[in-house]
Amino acid sequence: MGWLRRKKEVEEEYPEDDVRIGRTYIDLGMLKGREPGPSKAGGPLVKFADIDGYRQIPELSNLVYDGNILVLDFTPIANDDLELKRTITELKRVVEDINGDIAGISQNLLLVTPKGIGIDKKKMKRIERKRF
Repeated sequence: MGWLRRKKEVEEEYPEDDVRIGRTYIDLGMLKGREPGPSKAGGPLVKFADIDGYRQIPELSNLVYDGNILVLDFTPIANDDLELKRTITELKRVVEDINGDIAGISQNLLLVTPKGIGIDKKKMKRIERKRF
């Protein structure tokens, strides 16, 4: 019976230790550090999103209007030609409206930037490493 009492005393000795009191998760709200939201410098943020269809364009366009850079994965609609064309056409209209830029990164990724951030669409040649 003495070992049961000892275990309870150990749990009370370390109440802040989540693992010892049975919690197997970390509450990120309790962690201190950088808060989500705009960067401290006030510059744009890079946001990643999946496009499931045309109906997401208003939400994504608000992010671009706010000055954020978007990396969009359109894999979910890649096989639906009509939905893909409609979505990309609307994204191009948004980019044209704000004088931003849009470019394909890979087969299923788009990069959308706000006004003032351009995309150089020329592919860079392989850069030779300097040997010391």
